[in-house]
This record gives sequence, structure tokens and C-alpha cells, in this order.
Amino acid sequence: MLATYQRLKPLILGCAILVALALNCVRAEAAPRETLVVAGGCFWCVEADFEKVNGVISAESGFTGGSVANPTYKQVSQGGTGHYEAVKITYDAAQVDFRQLVDLFLRSVDPTDAGGQFCDRGDSYRTAIFVENASERQTAEAAIAQAQKELGRKIVTPVLDEAPFYPAEEYHQDYYKKGDLILTRFGPQTKKSAYKKYRDACGRDQRVKELWGSAAPFAS
Repeated sequence: MLATYQRLKPLILGCAILVALALNCVRAEAAPRETLVVAGGCFWCVEADFEKVNGVISAESGFTGGSVANPTYKQVSQGGTGHYEAVKITYDAAQVDFRQLVDLFLRSVDPTDAGGQFCDRGDSYRTAIFVENASERQTAEAAIAQAQKELGRKIVTPVLDEAPFYPAEEYHQDYYKKGDLILTRFGPQTKKSAYKKYRDACGRDQRVKELWGSAAPFAS
């Protein structure tokens, strides 16, 4: 009997490891994944901010809220489609919740500006929070009320019903960390370097710190 066990021991251990791996995979697949779409001006910046948040699985740049299906960046930036530059945030609800993400978002933008964000002006750069149901709307509106009380100024960021989300072209995704070279007004730059120069020149972090002070979660 003992000899038989000794011969089978490696097989038993191997099976136990496979079972444990399978259970881990099932738990990972069962993790509650939720999404939140927000518009906060330049989607490169919103994407870069929220990919730093614990519990965020991914952040994808795109367009939402307009009347044209599958718009291009050129169409949206030229105006007339009604779209916002937006980011779809996919997150693990066991690590971070909807309210926490909305709170972070409101303090990462200028929610008092109805005409765009920072140096980017026009309808496509306005702020907005998109919700899927009445519960999310209530939560987002409560977050805005609290943020407005803290700020002491009227917040104009609307809470809107979700609309089709269209991913932006591939070259916009993770723009802030790409190393390929492009030609800019500063000369040849990596996208990563060009993004940083753009963000600094646009005054995003400066304005956010001016508004929110130490409550600004991403401003450097």
C-alpha cells in the first residue's frame, strides 16, 4: 500500500496543482468587472491618470455621446458629430468601486469649465460622467454634490445616460507611454515625451492643483 502511494505521489501532487490553478482561474474569471465611461478633456491624459489606480484593469481612449457611428479622431476634432473624447475604465469592483472612481475623476479635471478643458476648447473636450442605470446616476450626482461643497464653486459636469462607445484609433491608445518617434513643433520626439510636453504646456496639472490642492489625486 505504502509503495503504491509512493509511486502515485507525484501524480497526486500534479493533480492537486492543476486543480488549484483551475480554481484560481475560475476565481479570476468570476471577479466582478465593471465599466465607467468619463469625458475629461484630452483622453490621453484621462487614460494615463486612471491606469495608475489600483483595481483599474484597463483604460481605453475613445468617443461617445455623438450621432455618428464609428467616428474617426479627425471627424470628432473637427466638430459636428456631438461626440466627447472619452475613456472607458474597466475595473475590479472588489478593489475599487464606482463612487471612488467618480470622486477621483471630479478631482482630476476642472469641472467648473463648460467650454472644454484647459488649453483644449470645444464640445469634444467637455467633461461628463456616463451612467448605465438609476443607481449609478444617484451615486454620480451625490459625488458631484459633495465635490461642489468641497470646492465652493458650481460644478457643471453633467451626468448623462450611457451611449455607444467607439474606441479611438490604435495610435491613441496608451499614447503616454509609447516610444515611437513623431515629428512635433519641438522637433522629433517619442510619443511619451511629446505627451508630457503637451500636458505641461496645456496647464492641466497646474489648474487641477489650483482648484483642488492636496485633494488632486494625479497632478504632479
